Amino acid sequence: MNSFFGLVSDTAASAIWAMIVASLLPLAMALTAKALGGFNLTDNAHPREFLQGTTGMAARANAAQQNSYETLPVFLAAVLVAMLFFVPQPIINALAWLYVLIRIGFCVAYITNLAMFRSILWVLSIICCLMLFYLAIRVSF
Repeated sequence: MNSFFGLVSDTAASAIWAMIVASLLPLAMALTAKALGGFNLTDNAHPREFLQGTTGMAARANAAQQNSYETLPVFLAAVLVAMLFFVPQPIINALAWLYVLIRIGFCVAYITNLAMFRSILWVLSIICCLMLFYLAIRVSF
């Protein structure tokens, strides 16, 4: 059975691509925060100070960036552990890409200040990671 009705490949490369996209998401949020905050080349001397001084959507995009960095190691470890313990690849791919899509939605919800929806999406993204760990445990018996 193909993941996501055939939209996601059944090969390990698909999960690796999901890991790459998830790894680039914090960078996308940093660029978004800078763009929304009016970042210019003179601010590049102290970009973290610039981002700390932002407000509104720019500050929320920066917070989404930080949260993306915080959850990324859990996701990467979950995918690698699932692959190491031979969880069926289509399941890994489906959960990996679902995590990525949820995290993109999370970032949009964060920037647009949809706090409750953002929290729900955060929980769903963590559930994807926990499912990968759980499945690795199940196949290891």
